[in-house]
Amino acid sequence: MSVRDDDALAIAAAERAAQVLRTLRDEGRLHGAALGAAGDRLANDAIVGLLRVERPDDGLLSEELAPDASRLDRRRVWVVDPLDGTREYSEAGARTDWAVHVALCIHGVPSACAVALPALRLVFGSRTPVPAVAARSRPRLVLSRTREPALALAVAARLGAERITMGSAGAKAMAVLRGEADIYLHAGGLNEWDSCAPVGVALAHGLHASRLDGTPCLYNQPDPSMPDLLICRPEWLAPVQEALSAPA
Repeated sequence: MSVRDDDALAIAAAERAAQVLRTLRDEGRLHGAALGAAGDRLANDAIVGLLRVERPDDGLLSEELAPDASRLDRRRVWVVDPLDGTREYSEAGARTDWAVHVALCIHGVPSACAVALPALRLVFGSRTPVPAVAARSRPRLVLSRTREPALALAVAARLGAERITMGSAGAKAMAVLRGEADIYLHAGGLNEWDSCAPVGVALAHGLHASRLDGTPCLYNQPDPSMPDLLICRPEWLAPVQEALSAPA
């Protein structure tokens, strides 16, 4: 296989990992933590194997690989989370809120990005057509199902927002893109691989995506932690900013 276009490569890598993850889960041989560990490893192998063949000179930052400082000297760096939402993937039942993230950054800015929702058989790329979404008078704010940041809860209360919960950061960001939610706000506990592809896809489709202070999300930094994130539909940016600045 030879993929020349970066956007097509991001989607191909995400789809390859998605298929691996679906097959592994559907086989039913592994469960719980063993299923999650195997999913992380095999999805990473699928993505990294393709990227190293197609883009051998690019840098790489993956949650499942030891840090490689040489990436800091590269103009082009792929930022990968092979299985975002390992907890949800590993749970019994039919949870769909787990994702695959593949993103190319150029000078730290997301460029060609893809987020796959394998359980839904959906892949969103920087150029994937997305249907228009009708505006709501009362916003829906999507939160982590396992750790609801106090700041996000405060913003939801100030906006009178309906709260919904999901696992993966990619699933939450794509919920905003798909119109299931209007705002995704998180403070604490994220790294570059959690947000890079979701931010790139969101920006490519006209959503707002930034740090909570409004500064751009920049990647391929020496410290990969990026603890806060805001992705929202443009019409809710000003109300969210006002809610964030309100006295506690």
